[in-house]
Amino acid sequence: MNINFNNLSDNFLLSLLSSDEQATISSAVKLASVNVGEIICEPGAKLEYVYFPISGMFSLLYILENGGSAEIGVIGKEGFVGVPILLGGETMSHQVIIQGSGEAFRMPVYHLTKLFNQSISFRNILLHYMQALMTQISQTAVCNSHHKIDQRLCRWLLLSLDRLSGNELCMTQELISIMLGVRREGITSAASNLQKEKIIDYSRGTICVLDRHRLEERCCECYEVVKKRIFSIIF
Repeated sequence: MNINFNNLSDNFLLSLLSSDEQATISSAVKLASVNVGEIICEPGAKLEYVYFPISGMFSLLYILENGGSAEIGVIGKEGFVGVPILLGGETMSHQVIIQGSGEAFRMPVYHLTKLFNQSISFRNILLHYMQALMTQISQTAVCNSHHKIDQRLCRWLLLSLDRLSGNELCMTQELISIMLGVRREGITSAASNLQKEKIIDYSRGTICVLDRHRLEERCCECYEVVKKRIFSIIF
């Protein structure tokens, strides 16, 4: 598929580049489909490609030795997957798995490194995004330590909705419990409370958000902190 400027603008970071820079990047990327459950990278594996999503959602999962896991960040069309490359690394310390099907521009690592070193504007955009992702990861750690499960569930739902189209999420309570690193019973109770208040509707692995405004009211401050940091890059 020939990549044109309009295609590139579907990713927020690439949309910030000049037309000349987009022309250079268009020859270095390919459009790839990603599907729910697909593992993009395992912990410790060498990165061959980075991804600039235009739809769907990439989840960053930290895997413990005992098999337990917790989500430390989510990435959609506002960002890119492969931040360790910017720091001189070659591997990821966590697993990258697709939580929402979609498409992404896939770029070989050597092209990213070359463009990062050649273009000041491209470098600044990626570094600003890296700061935003670090904010999300650190805020997630704070949230998991200090906030109630229902607040954490609201934060996770809002971050996911921001990266997926529509107001529905195809996600089981078991999978959400893995993402948040809590027992399934806690998610069941929190989701049940939100459903009773008609904020969400949950049925057969599909969560439909009925009242986003009230969902935001029930959430802790962590969602707004992450959202404002992302907006500071885009706008």
